[in-house]
Amino acid sequence: MIKRLIIVLLLLAVLFGGIFGWKYLQMQKMIEQATQPPPPATVAAAEVERQRWQPKLRAVGSLTASRGIDLTIEVAGVVESLGFDSGQTAEAGQALLQLDASVDRAVLEGLVAQRKLAQLQFERNQRLRRENSVSQSELDAARASLDEATAAVAAQRARLDKMTLRAPFAGRLGIRRVDPGQYLTPGDPVVTLQALDPVYADFSLPERYLDDLEPGQTVTVAVQAYPDARFEGTLSALESRIDQGSRQIRVRATLPNPEQRLRPGMFAEVEVWLPEIEEVLTLPRQAVVYNPYGSSVFLIQEQEDGSLTVQTRQVQTGEVRDGRISITKGLEAGDRVVSAGQVKLRNGQAVSIDNSAEMTGEFGK
Repeated sequence: MIKRLIIVLLLLAVLFGGIFGWKYLQMQKMIEQATQPPPPATVAAAEVERQRWQPKLRAVGSLTASRGIDLTIEVAGVVESLGFDSGQTAEAGQALLQLDASVDRAVLEGLVAQRKLAQLQFERNQRLRRENSVSQSELDAARASLDEATAAVAAQRARLDKMTLRAPFAGRLGIRRVDPGQYLTPGDPVVTLQALDPVYADFSLPERYLDDLEPGQTVTVAVQAYPDARFEGTLSALESRIDQGSRQIRVRATLPNPEQRLRPGMFAEVEVWLPEIEEVLTLPRQAVVYNPYGSSVFLIQEQEDGSLTVQTRQVQTGEVRDGRISITKGLEAGDRVVSAGQVKLRNGQAVSIDNSAEMTGEFGK
């Protein structure tokens, strides 16, 4: 019986010893794996480049017509006919609206007849005066009557002219606000007229830029209606004074608009190009990591054994242009930084560079 007990104990000891030994080997392997450095992360890299950029000033403003008015009638009357449709182009001098002028034409005919009578009386008194048959005062009264009749005819003709509304300049008409048969009073709006080629871009800039501005500088404008288009023009005028409230100066640019794509009232993003050229350090825009504490990049450093590691470097950024961003502080020309694959990178981590992976997004594999 004792012999059997000893055998069982020996078997249990061998069994538990094997189990504990196997567990011990597993733990040793896990510790060994944990202490091994992770494999290098695959990233894309870009060098800090020195480029020559033309500086520019940015502002926002509005587009206005080179000439634009709300056409109104000067005299009261009933609309007899319309000579335009909403949205069409009008030529200078084109008749747009005619009021009923039948009564006024009749009045003009009466005034013309009165002037003819005054002319005859004046001529008769002139002959009689040469014969001393009338006094000089009677001749003067006849002359005054003729002048009065002539003025009355001219005034009535002017009134008749005002009963025809004409376009004062060529441009595009808006939506008409009147109909035939409608009674109009002086000042009632009829239609808007806008000269659309060229158009103006009006905007404001801080007074500190006054010395940088002069007529003739190139201006580019972007509008929300055509997000992929840029419209080029020239700076044409500066306001003669600085606004005391905002300490800004109002600026006007002139933009050719032959296709009339730009319309008055559009919101405009304006860039004024300055004449001098400056050298800047640039990076691909995606190389910069943005966070609440500032902008940073992962700077690639080569170790003594030839391996590559990354370190976070705080940078100050400037203007963005054509997918590249200017670096004003924190890097030097020739520095290499991670341009893609920054996710999960940490200081001191080993990396391998594979710029071909940037096109497929296969990083860290």
